Amino acid sequence: MTTDIVQGTVAAGFEDVRTALEQVAADEPGLGAQLAVRHRGRPVVDLWTGPGLTGDSLLATFSSGKGAAHLVVALLVQDGTLELDRTVADYWPEFAAAGKSRITLRDLLAHRAGLIGVPGGFSTAELADDRLIAKRLAEQAPHWPLGNTYGYHAFVIGALTGEVVRRTTGRSIQELYEERLRVPYQLDFYLGLPEDQEPRYLPTQPLPPDKQALLARPEPESLTALAFNLNATPPTDLVAFANQRTVRALGPTSSGSVGNARGLAKLYAATIGEIDARPPLLEAATLAEFTKLHTPGVDVVTGEKDHFLLGFEALGLRYPGLGADAFGHSGAVGAQSFADPASGIAYSYTRRRFALGDGEGGAPENRRLIDAVMRAATR
Repeated sequence: MTTDIVQGTVAAGFEDVRTALEQVAADEPGLGAQLAVRHRGRPVVDLWTGPGLTGDSLLATFSSGKGAAHLVVALLVQDGTLELDRTVADYWPEFAAAGKSRITLRDLLAHRAGLIGVPGGFSTAELADDRLIAKRLAEQAPHWPLGNTYGYHAFVIGALTGEVVRRTTGRSIQELYEERLRVPYQLDFYLGLPEDQEPRYLPTQPLPPDKQALLARPEPESLTALAFNLNATPPTDLVAFANQRTVRALGPTSSGSVGNARGLAKLYAATIGEIDARPPLLEAATLAEFTKLHTPGVDVVTGEKDHFLLGFEALGLRYPGLGADAFGHSGAVGAQSFADPASGIAYSYTRRRFALGDGEGGAPENRRLIDAVMRAATR
């Protein structure tokens, strides 16, 4: 194995993380990936690998934006601006149509609302614009009754919670993220990529042809197909979607984020610890509320068990080395980012090329990389 395929630095004690990423890169020639880790706020891993890619490169990170968007929601709850158990219709009266008057903000954040898609699917223009998604869904009846059923609102959750935010504050989640998080913390992670940052963007790459044949294809009438807009004509192609300038410019919070591993690791580090002499973004009570499992059982869209906290994915079951309150979000390309309050680890892994996943979000190699990180952190 050559040693120059992985570039960047690791702190003393984290050398095995570099070795783990070298093994990943050796197993997948031409892989473009970044790995950044902070431990109790301090950068300990900053690595990258792949042709033309650096630690500074910007990549499409898809659903990773859900974590940033719902951190904004958590801050608004913490401020008292939003209340989890008020109905969505209290903030957004049109939402009450088609039997949705009892759905609360908590239900939205827990993916219980049943508003995963619309008949015939969304157009690409709609998927790129959270306001257009929200307008369509305000008229839509839920796909299951309100209760303990939940399913991943893959393309739409940020539009739903974002409309609540806009109706309450007069500002979009994207604007509040820019003002409260990205600019003050100098985060290289965007919900709406400025034109002057475009030269740093590396286009997303599809799975190699020999791997595409291995992809599981959901039944056209299934909830999975509905949630991932595969009922549209033509079905949504995620690679083509991410590589459109309009999508990157508008930054739809469920699917259009752009950034790098450094930016996401710093975001999650700031959530649970001191960064740049600022206290943690989330107070203990807010953190406890947003990081507890809200709906046990199986996600009816993805099939994953105990999938969601509030707005964030539950990661302690997916990655057993993490604490029960580890929270974050994966991204369709195979990205994975999270904070683990118990260990003080903030982790982010991004990929340029789509991964052949295992049905639980994040590329499979995250298990190997996270194991190496957690061994180093606990030594």
